[in-house]
Amino acid sequence: MSGDFEDHCWRDFIDEETLEIYSHYNREVFVGKNPAVLMVDVYKASYEGGQQRVLDVIKEHPSSCGERAWAMVEPAKQLLGAARAAGIPVTYCTGDTRSLSGQGRATNRQVLKEHEDSYKILEELAPEEGELVVHKQRASAFYGTPLLSHLTQMGIQSLIMGGGTTSGCLRAAVQDAKANGFHVTLVEECCYDRTPINHMVNLFDMHHKYADVMHLNEVLDYINNIGAIRKAS
Repeated sequence: MSGDFEDHCWRDFIDEETLEIYSHYNREVFVGKNPAVLMVDVYKASYEGGQQRVLDVIKEHPSSCGERAWAMVEPAKQLLGAARAAGIPVTYCTGDTRSLSGQGRATNRQVLKEHEDSYKILEELAPEEGELVVHKQRASAFYGTPLLSHLTQMGIQSLIMGGGTTSGCLRAAVQDAKANGFHVTLVEECCYDRTPINHMVNLFDMHHKYADVMHLNEVLDYINNIGAIRKAS
């Protein structure tokens, strides 16, 4: 549990009046029972152009989040490694490159080009054998996909989530997860967006309405405890 409900990246950005207005949302945060990890849109297109400023890569790679996406790779590797070691299921979602038959795209972002590998999961965060990768045509991982059935069949009651973008597909998945009855934990260091403003404001808003935003070390402590209990049983 976090010692300070607002001890997160937005603390010095959100004004005191807003913090006071939202203070009635304060509560204990936690990782829920029977969790699974859901990684949202950690596909190659978000990382194209490498670890550079978003402004330096966005014209050639409109889907890229540059250095902001790359900053979450190492924390996400820690999260995935700990979850697998503890026997916690890992699931991914990514874009579906099939024709949308004129129904439009998940967002209105300009797309200059896509190639066969655009929506493959980044190698550093790649799924292991047997882990589900859900392909979606809309922002939410739940819309028009088998994700809900998959989680229900496994007896999952809560989700530990990361990925991007915080203001886009990650937020859409968080809201649908909450609407479907899952407790949601967002790992702050494992989320990304193109701009700090979008990232911080959306994390702040979701933390107060739909999810518990927790730091990586807090979530790892919980996961490692699960692993120790399971090994001892």
